[in-house]
Amino acid sequence: MRESEITALFDQWNNALQTGNPKAVVALYDTDAVLLPTLSNQVRHNHDELEDYFRFFLARGPQGKIEEANVRILGEIAINSGIYIFRFNDGVVAPVRFTFVYRFNGQEWKIIEHHSSLMPEPID
Repeated sequence: MRESEITALFDQWNNALQTGNPKAVVALYDTDAVLLPTLSNQVRHNHDELEDYFRFFLARGPQGKIEEANVRILGEIAINSGIYIFRFNDGVVAPVRFTFVYRFNGQEWKIIEHHSSLMPEPID
């Protein structure tokens, strides 16, 4: 497994966002995946909860672009963490910290953990 294959998983996820279909996004997550979402304080623990969040999130028309990626591959587990920028239909631009944890299930990589949080305000 190469780093480029793991970074391509973000493109797959971002392309699923562009469909506007929450089921297309949720299909990339393992059935027991955990999501700490960008625009919600509620941790999501299963596909129904993930779909509920992505229905809300996709309504804003997000488009993501990675600014910094840090990939580590540990056998059947891979981690990609860093910074991505979301641009929304209403013109809002949000810099966000992210961590995707993937597990290879013998056929494909699935997201098993995803943390995405807005960058903190600067401290004066």
